[in-house]
Formats: sequence, structure tokens, C-alpha cells
Amino acid sequence: MKVTIAGAGNVGRSIARELLGNGHEVTLIEREPKAFKTETVPGAAWLLADACELSSLEQADLQDSTVVVAATGDDKVNLVVSLLAKTEYGVPRVVARVNHPKNEWLFNESWGVDVSVSTPRLLSALVEEAVTVGDLVRLLSFRHGEANLVEVTLPADTPHAGQRVGSIAFPADVTLVAILRDAHVMAPSPDDPLEGGDELLFVAAPDQEEALHDVIAVSPAGAMAASPAVEHQLVAGVEDDAPAIAGGDPATDA
Repeated sequence: MKVTIAGAGNVGRSIARELLGNGHEVTLIEREPKAFKTETVPGAAWLLADACELSSLEQADLQDSTVVVAATGDDKVNLVVSLLAKTEYGVPRVVARVNHPKNEWLFNESWGVDVSVSTPRLLSALVEEAVTVGDLVRLLSFRHGEANLVEVTLPADTPHAGQRVGSIAFPADVTLVAILRDAHVMAPSPDDPLEGGDELLFVAAPDQEEALHDVIAVSPAGAMAASPAVEHQLVAGVEDDAPAIAGGDPATDA
């Protein structure tokens, strides 16, 4: 598989090394000479150019790429690269990095983005997942928010202890995909009993998360726990305070 990465900062180079290690062909596009460090990823093809310019993308043979990753430290650049990759070159899969969480709403199919990755949101979700018991924690979104990967850790005194998975009436458009127990990952079957401390991973439609919470997060007394609010904040446009460079600023690209 051929992958083209726009932005050779810390993030872009790390992605490139991982993909090369898995046997893929990688091209890195970087605008800033100070970030053009070919010796750090010797197995990749490097191009010193502006990824927002069509001529640069032509030179990178973007039309031959299976995946384009917009990984710069500037949301504006990542959106432009994504849009050009999808509309001008028909790249099948476009993955874009979101630097500012308030700009997440722009990273959708209208801008050519198939998958967006927000590092701040992902880190906050992992923190919540580590310390939260009994509440749903959204870890990832798929297909532009049409489905989410959510996690809930059952409390030690959960009333679901000993209950078989198949006996629980989960809401429609919700699937239990894994049970994490004592450092083991289990593919759930209808006859598997739940235990206190289990981490349950679901793929769920967003409009079913509250119903799922009502099924899972039941207090020992049997009362339904309050469903956590999900905030959606939109901004009028992309933040203007990031440096507009296709390679990302190594100082802010860590």
C-alpha cells in the first residue's frame, strides 16, 4: 500500500516509521527545510514542497496513493490537503489530524476527510477511561460520527455480576465487541457472564448511547444513573493562530 503523508514533524515521521515497519510504501511531503530530516526516516521517499500546491502533489504522484495522511500542525493546511487529495486525485482514504478540538466539526466528507483524529480529544478520552467507573466514555468515532467506540467499566458491586451477556437487552444499533478482564481481551459470547471490574467496549450509534447507559449504569439499589451530557461546540471557522506551513512547526508538532 502506498501512503503519502503531508507534514514531516514528529507526528508525521512517527506515522511513517510505523507504516514502513509494516511493509508499506511511504512518501513524506515537507515544506520547511529545517524539518526536512531524511536521515530520521531513511526508508521513506521525501519531497521538499508545499503540500497545498497542486504541482507538489503531482510531483508526489498522489493519484497513485491508497491513503493520504494530513498530519501537519496546522488545521487549515490539513483541510486543504484533504480536500485536494479527495477531489483532485480521488484518493480512496484520507486521514486528517485535528490540532484544535473546536475545529473537529470541519473535518468531514465535505472537506474530503474520511477519518479524523483529534489528539487532545483522544487523550482526554483515555484519561476518562482510566479513572471513570460506571459512565460511558467515548473513545473513537467512525464514519463521520455515525458510530462510536464507547467504553464502560462495571463497578465492583455491579448488579450485572454473574449475568450472561445474552440475557441483557442492549439497545438497537449497539454491539458489545470486547470484554477486558484481568489483562485479557475476550470476544463476548451470549453465555459469557459479566463480572465487577469488567471493561466493556461497544460500537454504538450516537443516539443510542443514552439508552445503553441506562441499561449498563444501574446502581446497586436498582435506580438508573443519570446519563452524562455530551457537548458539541461549533466554531465559525478554523483557528487562525497556527502557523500556515505544510510541514507543521516542530515546536508545536510534538
